[in-house]
Amino acid sequence: MALIPIQMPQLGESIAEAVIVEIDIEVGQQVSADQEIFQVETNKAIMGVTPPTEGQIHKIEVLADQSYPVGATLGWLEISEENAEKLGVSDTPQDSTGSQPDETKPTDAAQIPLPVTPAPSTAATATDAEQPLTVQPTVEGLPVPATTTGATYLSPRMKARMDELGLHAADLSGIAGSGAAGRVTIEDFERFIAEIDKKHRTAASPMRIAVADSMRRSWTRPLATVGSPVRLDTLLDHRKTSLPKPGPTLYIIRALAIALAENTAVAGRLVGKEIVHPDAIDIGFAVEVDDGVMVPVMRDVDKKPLSELVEEYSALVEQARQRRVPSDNQKKGPGIATVTNFGVFGIVWATPIPLPEQNLVLGLGRGIKWPVWNEEQEKFLPATEAVMTLSFDHRILDGGAAGRLLSRISDLLQEPAAL
Repeated sequence: MALIPIQMPQLGESIAEAVIVEIDIEVGQQVSADQEIFQVETNKAIMGVTPPTEGQIHKIEVLADQSYPVGATLGWLEISEENAEKLGVSDTPQDSTGSQPDETKPTDAAQIPLPVTPAPSTAATATDAEQPLTVQPTVEGLPVPATTTGATYLSPRMKARMDELGLHAADLSGIAGSGAAGRVTIEDFERFIAEIDKKHRTAASPMRIAVADSMRRSWTRPLATVGSPVRLDTLLDHRKTSLPKPGPTLYIIRALAIALAENTAVAGRLVGKEIVHPDAIDIGFAVEVDDGVMVPVMRDVDKKPLSELVEEYSALVEQARQRRVPSDNQKKGPGIATVTNFGVFGIVWATPIPLPEQNLVLGLGRGIKWPVWNEEQEKFLPATEAVMTLSFDHRILDGGAAGRLLSRISDLLQEPAAL
């Protein structure tokens, strides 16, 4: 028999660590190659970790609710000589870091040195379950009140101190500077941190940190928002007679996809002096989850009729609510735009912020029935309307182009049967 490590896999391009949510195995248990033996939580989703091959659990190295870097050894698997040969077992026993195993690990069994993504330098290697491998969180969860404009200049000393604490320039918005021209000095900063330490604090979840980082990067661009009312009566009537029934958000997704396919430059990205057009009309949509938002993506929406999208949309909504969106859905990128239906929360008007990788986010407010003037009958008639808002990178779009896009989407929604 041979021993091989079960390692924390690379769960995404930008993911360096994950929290162990559940340990679904016991020492001595027989497992298969496709069996999920650990449930781990990243800043994007909850995912399952499977062993590299079938075998028997020899040892578990980790604890639940602890964070471990990519490449960390989560446990050890005892496998047959045949499977060991297929995996290319090394003759020299090594653990996942490439060092000799300690006395608590068998030394007479072959072990395979699987590829390891280097862990952060601040992390320490765990040798047993009593000494779990932990990593320093990117953000310490300090609540920062936004009461002033904050720092506009950061000295090298200040930057070094912020790097040490894992803070960004945006986190200094609550500090009133006492230096020249309102500059925030290192003394101001340390007093601010000392005051924060006296206050009640709770740890920010990985999802909340991810959302905060995404919005901080989004706000580096000049963003603008326009809004326009849209009639929903025809859409709602069509939905009543449809089987299966599309949700209002799906109608918006499909209409947006058609409009963007007609003019892909609208969803392009400005890179240097060129606008890079998208090569596919992939649209994401926002789903509220615990302490954050997930954005699953529907691919090639312009090429699929509404009736073919209902099942895919419903499945993605359910997976997102469980934070189990398939990894291949995320690996292909976030799409070119996002749709968010904030009307389900009773919100009439909002200014959503596009994702950093996108130029557009289309929002739909709460539908309200009120009297609307009818030109043909020359009187007010009851109608259901909602406000659509479009937030966009002002470097790509101006108000006129944004207004025309909203108008085109509204026109498409008046003929839902054609979607």
